[in-house]
Amino acid sequence: MLKILGGLVAAIVIAVGGFFGFQFYTQQRIASEVEAALEPIRAAGGKASHGKISFDLRSRTVTIADLNAQSAAQPPVSIKIGSLTASGASQPHAARFSAESIEITDVEIGAAMAPQQALNLAYKVSRITVKDYSGPASLKQPPATSSSADIYRTALEQFARVTATSITAPNLTGTMNQGAATPGGGEVTYSGLAIQGIKDGKIASMKVDGVVFTVNVQPAGGKPDKLTGNLTDIAGHDIDTTAMAALFDPQKASDDQYYRAYRQITTGPYVVTSGQGLNMRIDGMTIDDLALRPSRMQLQDLLALIPPPGGAPPTPAQARALIEKVAKVYEGIRIASAEMRGFSVQTPEGPVKLAAMRFNLDGGKVNEFAIEGVDGRTPQGPVKVGRFALKSLDIAGLLRMSALYSNPAQPPAPDQALGMFPLIEGIELKGLAAPFKDTGKPVTIDAFNLDWGQFIGSIPSRLRLALKMAAPLDARDPGQNVLVTAGLDKAAIDLDFGAAWTEASRSAALEPVTLDLGGIAKATARVSLTNVPRGVFTPNALQSAAMAGQIDAGAIELTLRDTGGVELLVSQTARTQNLSRDAARHSLVEGIMSNGEQAATVGPDAVAAIDAIAHFVESPGQTLTLKLTPKGTVPVMQLFQLLQNDPIGALAQFRIEASTGL
Repeated sequence: MLKILGGLVAAIVIAVGGFFGFQFYTQQRIASEVEAALEPIRAAGGKASHGKISFDLRSRTVTIADLNAQSAAQPPVSIKIGSLTASGASQPHAARFSAESIEITDVEIGAAMAPQQALNLAYKVSRITVKDYSGPASLKQPPATSSSADIYRTALEQFARVTATSITAPNLTGTMNQGAATPGGGEVTYSGLAIQGIKDGKIASMKVDGVVFTVNVQPAGGKPDKLTGNLTDIAGHDIDTTAMAALFDPQKASDDQYYRAYRQITTGPYVVTSGQGLNMRIDGMTIDDLALRPSRMQLQDLLALIPPPGGAPPTPAQARALIEKVAKVYEGIRIASAEMRGFSVQTPEGPVKLAAMRFNLDGGKVNEFAIEGVDGRTPQGPVKVGRFALKSLDIAGLLRMSALYSNPAQPPAPDQALGMFPLIEGIELKGLAAPFKDTGKPVTIDAFNLDWGQFIGSIPSRLRLALKMAAPLDARDPGQNVLVTAGLDKAAIDLDFGAAWTEASRSAALEPVTLDLGGIAKATARVSLTNVPRGVFTPNALQSAAMAGQIDAGAIELTLRDTGGVELLVSQTARTQNLSRDAARHSLVEGIMSNGEQAATVGPDAVAAIDAIAHFVESPGQTLTLKLTPKGTVPVMQLFQLLQNDPIGALAQFRIEASTGL
């Protein structure tokens, strides 16, 4: 019996000893693998250390205390971890490590965002929880260089080898300092961080419940101020970190393909206030399909060009190089659509509100940049804008254009400013109401559309303008007093003007041309030109004038419909000459007919035109139509000279058809 009992005790002792022996062996192996994981950091010139490592075999829980690492990059990136606990740990094979849950506490990260240490950042996280983690058992060998860009790229590539169901953190606090620009620095706190669905460098969703920041700023030449901000409900969907890693990879410097980094980014309300009275709010923002193009966004090149704070101002050559790099960054971003909603800011004149701002971006160009629902005030009264839009805005081109002005000692030639035309191909304005002087009445623009295109160099060969507006009349202005006295209280204008050149036929036309002066008259015109050479479209004024000598006049058609203008003219004539209205009308008709003798020298069609004009004045509400057809070749430059010196001679170059009717 004693032998049996002794054998049982021995078996238990051996079993217990084996259990703890295996646990000790496993713990030592984990310690060796942790050392192996940290060794690449040391090998690259950085620092890495850890504290106590423990392992519980029953729960397969690994705990590592006091992890510390610092890169050899200058400025360095450092990280400290109070403890890391992995529960349900396993190693499916030598290259992978898995855990059902990882708890990381007391994390501190320090970094600088530029080689010149212009912006220093430090982050603290009390707790990070990772669920269903699987990742490499050792760190990827760091790059031979020690630049910050290489460190960021390596970290993103390492992240691409990780999978996890979720990563959450209740809060994250960051501090920042940018020298004299932020005296006393600033602080930002993130709450409710949650990342879901991590695999192959992609993230299904990322959410932050709220961000609160404070920063002390020192504007150049201004008073110190403290800004406070609050941003809520930040979310990103379908995020691809491999697209971001490509921006730091020199091997991608010639890759012109766009890689989608975000399917959508949204935010809730954003509020910023300052100690000097600033109060700004944005109700929400949305960005859809943000893609990046590595060949235009090698960020390490851009960071290297940023001058250090307090350093000498950049030379003109350095400024141009930096502008070119920034222009390429815009060419490297594609955004399907972006929208900001419910913007408002407090100003000394009162609040300024903006219902929405929308734009897209593709290869440095915006197809349309629109602002809608502007509501503000000026000292003279309220201002409202229903919609303002720029069509086909080339942001990268505008930046490169600004580089021409980087050297004040060598400003660009005036004709170089014409290069602005191809960069903005149109303007739209709707629903504008603004105070008119001190009358207490508004100027209103119902619609304004201006667009141009078919560029020859920097000169457009197609133009279209449409304008519908009204402005109050000011009786204090002698020129407007005539209309006010006649009973008009505002001037209403409806204009539609088009001009286009056709290269195949070397012809140009002004069509349509319509002008409606409310309560006065409505005019339409069509003017054609022939033999228009391509060379006339040049910023060189002398060359353009020389080429213009080849242009000939084509057919001209004018239509004028009286909507009250004739009666205004009769009333004014009666008032100034102290006549009755009938006598004033007769005087006007007689004055027109007195030109018949001169018109007779042109031909009978000119006399008929004079008769038609007289009938137009004699009978209000008529429509007058004039058609002028060249009798032969009529050079435009010669025609202009005749109109100045010999109007009758100018008319003699055309056959004239005139008619009136209701």
